[in-house]
Amino acid sequence: MTGYASNYTFLGIFFLMVTVFAAIPVIASRIVRPRKPSTIKQDPYECGMEKVGDAWVQFKIQYYLYALVFIVFDVEVVLIVPWAVVFKQLGFFAFAEMAIFLMILFLGLIYVWRKRDLEWY
Repeated sequence: MTGYASNYTFLGIFFLMVTVFAAIPVIASRIVRPRKPSTIKQDPYECGMEKVGDAWVQFKIQYYLYALVFIVFDVEVVLIVPWAVVFKQLGFFAFAEMAIFLMILFLGLIYVWRKRDLEWY
């Protein structure tokens, strides 16, 4: 097979593999699951203790803000590390781009800091 047929053969095999790998956990969970689960086995695990109160707890919005700020600076590190590896080969233009990028993130940090969103109440 040459040309387009070999490309479609590869796609067909890929689709078959994806379907099989997606079906394996579903089938395995049906085989391994308990047949007649008791109410104790259906309770959420809390370090061996009986659960107290409702499992649905509202978190303060401040936790989500911390998570968002963390993700922003985590993405920053993901972008800076490859840049730093090839820094000498990139030249001044790449340095200026990274300086602008870091300045924007620094201004964002100052904004969050001034709004006092990084303080625990």
